[in-house]
Amino acid sequence: MSENSVFARLAGGAALSSSLIDAALAARQIAAGTVPDSSAMTHAWLFTGPPGSGRSNTAVAFAAALMCTGEIPGCGECPNCRDVLAGKHPDLVHIVPKELSISVDLMRERVVATYLDFPSIADWRVIIIEDADRLSEGAANALLKTVEEPSPRTVIMLCAPSLDPHDISVTLRSRCRHVYVPTPSIAETTRILLADGGISEETAQLAAAATWGHIGRARHLALSEEAQSRRAQVLHLAELVYHREAAFQEVGSLVTRVEKETLAELAPLEDEEVEKVRNSFGAGVRGKGTAKMTKGMESELKELESKHKKRRTRSQRDAFDLALVDLAGLYRDALLLNAGADTSLTHPDFSGLARDLADRNSAAALTSCLDAIMQCRQSLGYNVRPVVALSGLVGRLRKACRVS
Repeated sequence: MSENSVFARLAGGAALSSSLIDAALAARQIAAGTVPDSSAMTHAWLFTGPPGSGRSNTAVAFAAALMCTGEIPGCGECPNCRDVLAGKHPDLVHIVPKELSISVDLMRERVVATYLDFPSIADWRVIIIEDADRLSEGAANALLKTVEEPSPRTVIMLCAPSLDPHDISVTLRSRCRHVYVPTPSIAETTRILLADGGISEETAQLAAAATWGHIGRARHLALSEEAQSRRAQVLHLAELVYHREAAFQEVGSLVTRVEKETLAELAPLEDEEVEKVRNSFGAGVRGKGTAKMTKGMESELKELESKHKKRRTRSQRDAFDLALVDLAGLYRDALLLNAGADTSLTHPDFSGLARDLADRNSAAALTSCLDAIMQCRQSLGYNVRPVVALSGLVGRLRKACRVS
């Protein structure tokens, strides 16, 4: 496999890449009319695997291979491959949900209404739906009816962060070919980051270890100073637990920071969606009928505002959950050091703090700290306000560590 191949930067090993390349070769024959059908290729795929395994990256690489014009599918060098990888190919529809669930309206608008459209440039048109476990019942049913009537030149790829495909309805699942993408090792994630370029080996190794091999998070951590700073702030909570009010004050600072960063990240998308609604109603136009149009626009904008609120909630919840995963990694390191285990640490750059926690606390206390973090993650899932959930966590950590 060429080092420029779209499959060279994926986890999963040669077997996974080989099966997808075989499917892409069969797709070429089907498109050329040399074979009417092939068992290697199908119109619907389901990529599953633990969070961070690279499911969506695998789906994008497969999409590039299906559209590739190089000698070997997925060459990574032809215009089609480059455009797919950049998310700019006109025959690629990539749905990345930001809300708590995927609505039936989104499926009807982005998938059902266009499913039978033929590709404009490539041999195939590809629809990728990430986090397909978020499909509402109505969205799943709408998608099922579409998948049951295969389009001759469209391929649907579902991605779900599961160890198995059971988060997807059994009827929809049965129409798809299942591909499991395993969790990459730390070494494999490091290799993938180094292949991206612009990341030092030390930074790549640290990012891979700190994110437990989660490819997307590792890449973000390696490249974003903001992400690095936030991680450090979260891990320092373990030290501030011993400094009375300081930990509670830091919770307030962390919550404010996450909320501001989330709003800043989503603002461009939200502004674009608002402008799209305003333009569709001819905002600023004068004349007969404008009052009715204005009323309709206000209704649409109100609905959009509700959508934005749900999206922000989801994004903030995800950010806090990832922060808690980082904190759990630190207490895990302390527990391993406490037991004298000879193994790699999740946060090697915070080994001093982990050693301090191990020396101060018993194994039972450290286990209680991990239980407290898990309880906090569950609280956030029940829509408890972040500042309340995290303040409660600090109180439980102080109790577990016997801080007066």
